[in-house]
Amino acid sequence: MKKYLVHIFFILAISSASYFIFERINMEPPIDNSLAYSDFIERVKNKQVDRVEISGQTIKLRTSDGENYETFNPGDGHLIDDLLAADVQIRTKVPKQQSMLMQIFIAWFPMLLLIIVWVVYMRRNQGGYGANGFGKSKARMLEEDKLTVKFADVAGCEEAKEDVAELVDFLADPQKFQVLGGQIPRGILMVGPPGTGKTLIAKAIAGEAGVKFFSISGSDFVEMFVGVGASRVRDMFAQAKEHSPCIIFIDEIDAVGRQRGGVGMGGGNDEREQTLNQLLVEMDGFNGNEGVIVIAATNRADVLDKALLRPGRFDRQVNVGLPDVRGREQILNVHIKKVPAAADVVLYDLARGTPGFSGADLANIVNEAALLAARSNKKEVSMSDLEKAKDKILMGAEKRTMVMTEEDKLLTAYHEAGHCIVGQLSPEHDAVYKVSIMPRGRALGITMFLPEQDQYSASKRKLESQIASLFGGRIAELMIYGGDRVTTGASNDIERATELARNMVTRWGFSEKLGTMVYGEEGGQPFMGYAAKGSKVSELVSQQIDEEIRAVIDANYQRAEKILQDNISILHNMAKALMKWETIDKIQIDALMVGKEPLPHPEFPDPIAETKAA
Repeated sequence: MKKYLVHIFFILAISSASYFIFERINMEPPIDNSLAYSDFIERVKNKQVDRVEISGQTIKLRTSDGENYETFNPGDGHLIDDLLAADVQIRTKVPKQQSMLMQIFIAWFPMLLLIIVWVVYMRRNQGGYGANGFGKSKARMLEEDKLTVKFADVAGCEEAKEDVAELVDFLADPQKFQVLGGQIPRGILMVGPPGTGKTLIAKAIAGEAGVKFFSISGSDFVEMFVGVGASRVRDMFAQAKEHSPCIIFIDEIDAVGRQRGGVGMGGGNDEREQTLNQLLVEMDGFNGNEGVIVIAATNRADVLDKALLRPGRFDRQVNVGLPDVRGREQILNVHIKKVPAAADVVLYDLARGTPGFSGADLANIVNEAALLAARSNKKEVSMSDLEKAKDKILMGAEKRTMVMTEEDKLLTAYHEAGHCIVGQLSPEHDAVYKVSIMPRGRALGITMFLPEQDQYSASKRKLESQIASLFGGRIAELMIYGGDRVTTGASNDIERATELARNMVTRWGFSEKLGTMVYGEEGGQPFMGYAAKGSKVSELVSQQIDEEIRAVIDANYQRAEKILQDNISILHNMAKALMKWETIDKIQIDALMVGKEPLPHPEFPDPIAETKAA
C-alpha cells in the first residue's frame, strides 16, 4: 500500500509541475518600468504623452520628456477617444499568437502525462498476468545457499525422515532411479498435527539435495477475481520448470484442495475449484513436470479432494505425528543448544513430563525458560526455569494480582484436593503432577495429571476413573459446605465427564445394553458436500442412550463419593497444605496420601513463613 501511495504522489507532483511551467510560458513577461493606468490617463489629458504603442492590452508610451513607460489597459472603451483628443500618436502591434497545435498541447499535456505514467506503471506491475499482476505466482524462491536446514536439524520424526530420504537421492542423481525404470513420487503429502515439523522436513529435503525451494501457502492462490488462482498455479509451475530440479512446497493445501462439488461451493465455476483443477492438471496432465517435486502439508487430509490424493499426484502420504519420549528428548536437545543451559538440566526428565507435546511446544518451553531466566538476571537456564515454563504452558500464567478472600481460597483448595485424591486412588488414572490454588488463565485452581508414559489408547477402566476424578471437586464441595454453598466451579468438569460418558456409549461400544454400534451423526460436514457418518436413531434408542449415559455417570459419581468419604482426613490435610503453600507437587502429595506432614518444596516456599519473616 505504501508503494502505491508513493507512485500516486509522484504522478500528482509531475502533473502539478508541468501545469505550472506551461502557465508561466503563457504569461506576459513582467513590466520593468510600469505606470499606473490612472497616472497614464492623467498624463494623456495633460498632454504629456507624445505617442503610444498598443499590443493587445499592453500599452507602451513615450512622454514629452523622452521617458518610456508601460501600462496595462483594464478594458477602458474610451481610451482611443481620449488619445485622439490629446493629439497622441497611436501605433498598434499585433500580439504574438501561439499555433492551434501548441495551444491544444499545452491544454492537454497534464492529462497526457497522467495517461503515459499510468500505462507504464500498469505494464510493469502486470507482468502479463492481469490487473496488478494478480495472476503472477506469489511463491518465494530460496536459492541453494540460503537453505541451511539439514536432516540433522530435524529431530523427533525419524520415520518421516526415512520416508522422504530417497527424494534427496533422486534430486541429486535422477539417473540412478530412471535406469531401472522407476519413477520418483510426483508429490508427497505430509499429514500431522500443527507444530510437528512438516515445513521443517520440506526445507531439510531441499537443503540436503541442494536444489531451489519454492514456498507458497494454499490461501495465496485464491483471490476475489475469477481465474487468478489458476493463473498463479500455471506461473508457479512455469518458474519451477525453468529451475528444475526443484521443490515446490505448498503449506496448508486444504485451503485450495478441498473436495469439489459441495453444497454452496458455486458449482464448476467456483474460483477455488478452478484453481484446484489447474493444480491437478499441472501435477499430472499432458505436460510433464520432470524434476519438479511437490510437497504439501496439512492437518486436514480428510477434507482433500480424492483426485488430489490419487497415485500420480500425491503418491505418498507421510504421517508426521507427535513425538514419543525419545523424540521429545531429541527435540529438546536441538533447542537447548541455542541457550546457555545449567548443569542441573536433565532433558530426559523434562521429556517424560511432556507427553502429547509437539516440536513447536517443546521449542516454546525452552524459549519461555530463557525469558524467565533473563527476567531473574540469571546467566544460565536451569531446570527450575524449564519446569516453570512447562507449567506456564500446561496450566497458564499465574494471576498473582487476583485478590481472593480466604473463604474462596479454602473452597478452591477443597475442590482441587477432591480431584487429586479421587484421581490418586482410582485404577489406571494418570499420575498427579501438581495441584495449585493459584489462579491461572480462567481457572481459580488447577489439578494437573500427566501420564507416566506415552499412551495411544484408553481402556474402559481408565475412562471411568477419569469421570470419577472429574466429579471429585464437586463432591468435595458438597461434603464440606453442603448443597447451599456449592459453586459453579465444576461446570467444565461436568461437561467433560458427560462428553466422556457419551462417547463411551455412542462411539466406543462400552455399553453392554446398546452393543458395539455407532449411534448418531458423527463427523458429517454437510456444508462440504459430505454425507453424515453413522445413522439416525429412533426415539426409543435415544432414550436408551440417555439412560446408559446416566448410568455411567451415576456409577462413577458414587465411586468418587465413597473414595472421599473414606479419606476425609486426607481431604482436610491436603486443603490445609494448599492454603499454606498454594501449590504442592507430587512429592508432597505422596506424603499427604499416607498421612504424613509434607515438607515445603524449595520451588514453592511457605508464604506464611515469608510473611512472618517480613
